[in-house]
Amino acid sequence: MVVTTKKKNNAEFGAWLSIMVYIALSLLKLVIGYFSNSKALMADGLNNTTDIIASIAVLVGLKISKKPADADHRYGHSRAETVASMVASFIMAAVGIEVLISSVTKFIQGDFQSPSVIAAWVGLFSAGVMFWVFLYNSRLAKRTGSHALKAAAADNKSDALVSLGTVVGILGSIWGLPWFDSLTAVIVGLLICKTAWDIFWEASHMLTDGFDVKELEKFTNTVSVMDGVEKVKDIKARVHGNQIFVDLTIVVDQDMSVLEGHEITETIEQELMERHQINNVLVHIEPD
Repeated sequence: MVVTTKKKNNAEFGAWLSIMVYIALSLLKLVIGYFSNSKALMADGLNNTTDIIASIAVLVGLKISKKPADADHRYGHSRAETVASMVASFIMAAVGIEVLISSVTKFIQGDFQSPSVIAAWVGLFSAGVMFWVFLYNSRLAKRTGSHALKAAAADNKSDALVSLGTVVGILGSIWGLPWFDSLTAVIVGLLICKTAWDIFWEASHMLTDGFDVKELEKFTNTVSVMDGVEKVKDIKARVHGNQIFVDLTIVVDQDMSVLEGHEITETIEQELMERHQINNVLVHIEPD
């Protein structure tokens, strides 16, 4: 429990880092985008304002997930992380659609203005900052096993790519293609919606107890070769935040004593914990 709490505290730091960076970059992009007449940079800035709200949702989810199990939540509150990821996806989708509608309308109307070169420098600076945040949070997500922070890192990467695309659009507009900045704003809206869909799909998959079949095969291979296990009859797994719960049924010799059966289950739990970092294992034994 101490290790799990420490991991979640580390994951919270990643969420706080994202919030602070997004606040600074969104203000910078909106102000510079407005005064430099760059629709693409302003769309990117609006994208970052949604990221602030999404990161706050992730932070709230991480805090709730640290609450211990109680009478109403026997498995704990870890799934609050996944719920937070889904909330974040809804927020991103709403702003992505808004950016799309606004950008497409202006593009159709031919509302084209060449932005100032300073907008390109701001976009390039933002891309570098967001790529660094992505690297930091993705590594932290792997260490902590936090799916909410993994979703936040994916959003960080998307934002870095969006900022790079913004730079291309601004430069194209400056170099004689005034419609290129508006077109980039449309593409930014599409990328926001794509990121929202990816996060939503993964969160909904976990909330409906979906689990990677290949990972289940790894668990099965680990258990099936252990001494005393004749075969793995059934295995299931589900994700609760940064925790994996595994339920499996094994077949053993019918003459095995209760003590021997108990020792096998203890060995299975230890092996799955050491090889696959699974702390929650329920083993059912059936005679051959």
